[in-house]
Amino acid sequence: MAKKIGLLLVIIIISIVLASIYGFLHNQISYSISTEYFTKFKFKQFGFVEYGKVTPRLTAGIIGMWSTWWFGLIIGLVLGIVAMFQPNSKIMWKSGMTAILRNLGIAIGIGIVGILIGKFIMSNSNLTWDFPADLIDKKNFITVGTMHEFSYAGGIIGLIYGILYQLKVKKASAQHRL
Repeated sequence: MAKKIGLLLVIIIISIVLASIYGFLHNQISYSISTEYFTKFKFKQFGFVEYGKVTPRLTAGIIGMWSTWWFGLIIGLVLGIVAMFQPNSKIMWKSGMTAILRNLGIAIGIGIVGILIGKFIMSNSNLTWDFPADLIDKKNFITVGTMHEFSYAGGIIGLIYGILYQLKVKKASAQHRL
């Protein structure tokens, strides 16, 4: 049991690190699509207006990390706990890490879908969001906002998938032992 608890902690830490890297890179892509999303919204939301003027890309990346590390904590904790129910630590490690990597892949994929839906559907809609008054490029602002929301949805969908995947592994392991 001690080995499984140690693996749980490692799974949680890896999940936090992966989520933080994802958030940093996600916001680099977002910043490339709409700098205004950050300069007129996110920097203010996080109290980073002055930092955003000096190092906008780095600031956007830091905001991405701050916005996702906690999601990695939740994902790692949930998927790690589910992994603890595997019959041994080797299967626990493999199923837990596979679930986390698949979760990440799903979040990336759904984030990309968010870009496409934002660019081709949402930005052409007559949205009544609370836009900054001096917004110049509303379409790209909407695209990035949609991408961000879809990425969180992808994380949740990936978490559900990760749980179901591990339950399938557990069932297959149990049947193999019979």
